[in-house]
Amino acid sequence: MPAKRLLKNNDRKFRLLFAENPQPMWVSDPQSQKFLETNAAASALYGYSQDEFRSMTLADVQSVEECLRFTEELRGPARPTASTWRHRTKSGRMIDVEIAIHQIDYGGIRAELAVLMDITGRRHLEDQLRQAQRMEAVGMLAGGIAHDFNNLLTIISGYSQLILVSLNPNDPNRHSAEQIMKAGESAAALTRQLLAFSRRQGVQPRVLELNKLVGSLSAMLQRLIGEDVELRLVLPPDLGRVSADPGQIEQVLMNLLVNSRDAMAHGGILTIETANVHLDESYAGRHIAVKPGPYVLLAVSDTGCGMDEATKAHLFEPFFTTKGAGRGTGLGLSTVFGIVKQSGGSVDVYSEPGRGTSVKVYLPRIDQPVLIEAERGKKTFARGTETILLVEDDEMVRTLVRETLEREGYKVIDSADPVAARHISENYKGSIHLLITDVVMPKIGGRELANQLIRRRPGMRVLYMSGYTDNAVLNSGILQKEVAFLQKPFTPAGLTEKVREVLEGDGKILSAGE
Repeated sequence: MPAKRLLKNNDRKFRLLFAENPQPMWVSDPQSQKFLETNAAASALYGYSQDEFRSMTLADVQSVEECLRFTEELRGPARPTASTWRHRTKSGRMIDVEIAIHQIDYGGIRAELAVLMDITGRRHLEDQLRQAQRMEAVGMLAGGIAHDFNNLLTIISGYSQLILVSLNPNDPNRHSAEQIMKAGESAAALTRQLLAFSRRQGVQPRVLELNKLVGSLSAMLQRLIGEDVELRLVLPPDLGRVSADPGQIEQVLMNLLVNSRDAMAHGGILTIETANVHLDESYAGRHIAVKPGPYVLLAVSDTGCGMDEATKAHLFEPFFTTKGAGRGTGLGLSTVFGIVKQSGGSVDVYSEPGRGTSVKVYLPRIDQPVLIEAERGKKTFARGTETILLVEDDEMVRTLVRETLEREGYKVIDSADPVAARHISENYKGSIHLLITDVVMPKIGGRELANQLIRRRPGMRVLYMSGYTDNAVLNSGILQKEVAFLQKPFTPAGLTEKVREVLEGDGKILSAGE
C-alpha cells in the first residue's frame, strides 16, 4: 500500500515526516497486527527491508514471551499507548524498544502509528548501575565483616603462636596448637579475598611488565592446571606497562586459571593473552566508570563448558559458585573483580554454553619505567627497651599486642580511648619512642591522633594497624611508602619484626602521613 495514503491532508509533508524521520516508525493493523508501512529508520534498526516488513506481523519481531504478554495486554480493559518491549532483529539480536502508539486514520481505515526508541544501550547501562550498586553494598558488608573478623584472627593466630613458642617439640599439646594456627591462616586467606573484593585491601602498586610476570609464573601455572590442559601464551614483545600490586595480579591470574581448569573437566586449551588496546568512547559509554584511553589487556580464555546469561549475571557476587560442594568458596571471581577495580581497570566476560569462556582484564597503560628494587636480606633485630604508646579500641587485640611487646622487653602504655591516649602523651614525663595506633577508632582516627601527638613529640615514630583499609584510610595517604603500616591479622613475630623495623629505620618513617 503506497505511503501517500498515510494521511489524507498535506500528503507530501506528512509522507516526508514519516519516511525520513530519524525515529523508527511503523503503521500496523490493530486486528491482524500486519505491518502496513515502515520507515527507513525502522529498516535500519531491525534489518528488514520495507518490502519484507509488509509481509510480516508484529509476532515476527517478538519473542514467544513477548507475544504472550502482548496478547494479555490486548485482553485488558484499555489498549496501552506506551510501553517497553523486547524485540528480535533480522540477525537474531535482541533489542529493547520503547513504543508510543497513536490511533490514526489510514486511508479510511483505523490503524496504529507506532513511534519507537531503541533503549538497548540505556537498559544495558541501567543493568550495570544496578549491578554496581549491589556489588558496592555487598562489598561494604564483606569489608566490614572482614575487618571485625581480622581482629578475632589476630587474637587466635597471635595466642596460638605464643603457645607454640612456649611448648617444647615433644609436648603432646603442640599438634593441637599447630592445627589452630593453620586454621587461623586459612581463615586469614578468606578475609584477604573478602577485602580484595570490597576494595579495602592494602596495596603496594609498582610499575609492572605483565609479560615478564606471566612468563615467570608459567611453569607453576602449568602444574596448577594439570597435564590434560594445554597452556598457550600469546605475549607480544611491545606490551605497555601498568601500575598494580604484583601479588594481586598473580592472584588474579591464579583465580582465573583455576576457574578455567575446572570448566574443562576432560581437558582442553587454556590461553593467556596480553595486548595493547585502546578503549574508545563507545566502549566507555557501555561500561560504567570506564574512562576511554590506552589499556593493557590480560585475557584468560578456555575451551570449557561456558556459561549462560543467568550465571553470568551473578558471576562476581561473593560466595556464588557453580561448583559442587567442597570445590570452591565462590570468592575467586569476586576477588578478581575487586582487585581490578581497585587498580583502576575493568573486567569483561564473554561466554556461551558449550563454547568456552574468555575473561578480559583491562588495566590502564602507563608510560613509566620499571624500577628495579634491591633485594633486602633478612635482618636480625635486638630485644626492645623502648617505651611504646599503644592505642587500640578492641580490648583483646590490645591485650595481645601489649603482652607480646612486653615479652620482648618493651615498656608499653596502652589505652582504648584516643582522647585518653592524648592526655597520657601530654602528661608522660619520659620519652615515648613509638606510637602504635589502630587506624579507625571512635572520636579520633589514628592519623589525626598521630598528627596531634607528633606536634609535642616530633621524634616519636608511628606504626599504624588496621583490619582493612577503607576509602578514608586510602585517601589519608597511610599506605604511602614513608608510613609504616601493619595489616591485621598479624602474628606476634610479624608485630615484633615490624616494631623493630620502624624503631631502627633510617629516620624516614616518622610522619603521621601528612
